[in-house]
Amino acid sequence: MKSTAALALTGNMALASASILWDGRFNDLESAEDLLEWSWSNQVGPYQYYIHGDSDIDAYVDLAQDYKNPADSGSDQGVKITLDDTAYWNGQTMRRTELIPQTSAAINEGKVWYHFSIMKASENQPATTKEHQICFFESHFTELKAGWLSGASGTEDPNLRWCVGGDCDGYWSAAWEAGVWHNVAYEIDFDAATVAFWHSTGADDLQLVVSAVGASTSSNGADWHLGVLELPRDGYADTDEDFYFSGVYVEDGELTTSVAGPGSSSDDDEDSTTTTSTTTTSPTTATTSSTTSSSSSSSTLTTITTSTTTSTTTSTSATATSTCTASHWGQCGGSGWTGCTVCEEGTTCKYSNDWYSQCL
Repeated sequence: MKSTAALALTGNMALASASILWDGRFNDLESAEDLLEWSWSNQVGPYQYYIHGDSDIDAYVDLAQDYKNPADSGSDQGVKITLDDTAYWNGQTMRRTELIPQTSAAINEGKVWYHFSIMKASENQPATTKEHQICFFESHFTELKAGWLSGASGTEDPNLRWCVGGDCDGYWSAAWEAGVWHNVAYEIDFDAATVAFWHSTGADDLQLVVSAVGASTSSNGADWHLGVLELPRDGYADTDEDFYFSGVYVEDGELTTSVAGPGSSSDDDEDSTTTTSTTTTSPTTATTSSTTSSSSSSSTLTTITTSTTTSTTTSTSATATSTCTASHWGQCGGSGWTGCTVCEEGTTCKYSNDWYSQCL
């Protein structure tokens, strides 16, 4: 992972610091093939790679400089995540290609920010007629969704949405247009049980568009999925779909609002500015906002410290485990799983393998 980068503050701003808890920006990978070095018996690298179809890795994951947000100078490359007609994992009826952070860092404690940028291209666009769950936790307490939402009226939906606990109404949504980078930070306060949503497009700084709202913030630190799960829908055939991501990392301390990201080439620019942002943790009524500007902005960075831990134990509250409910399609068991084990009404916890059981 990246080493410590000390950055100078400008103006009359007070000193603040942000620590990268986990860096998933693919800077340490030469190609997607490096992901294959990971296994349950050899847990190395930044990602766990096991949720995918039966084809070779290049059918589902590809890395290239062209796949990143051009404003994300902290990333050497981005990733293209693909769903094709073989992207069925473990005999399920859902198409899935997902990467999970491989870390023992405390990405499920205190207040943290989960960063990523997402785009679709004009070719192999995700279907607007099916529900896509994107960058989600197993309990789905916060996630993006795209396309027609299961159970909704009509036949299609062109929007990208932020959802809390499976509820996508009254929060942020925007028409998802090809070629537009959407920059996202989930602000998660595991202690206060709240989530907030930061967003921008293109090179613009992140802005708070939905203030903190209550959520069942349960995580074992290994259940956030970078990628996409597509729910099946009768009468609608599968098509090849591509999703592009860059600028993936988790930080605490203060929020980096610059899309350039920590460790960017603009770190040494004397004219760059530093902005730190915090939000209240008291739940408030959600507001809806959409950002369409794509103008350039200056870098906004703080003192960045990359931290690594050697601990291999992760714990969560026993109360949360026993009282929370996993949603339909969510994980409900598996070796080392400390999240929800009770499924929502109408579903049961089905064993898939020693590492994964799911509410079906």
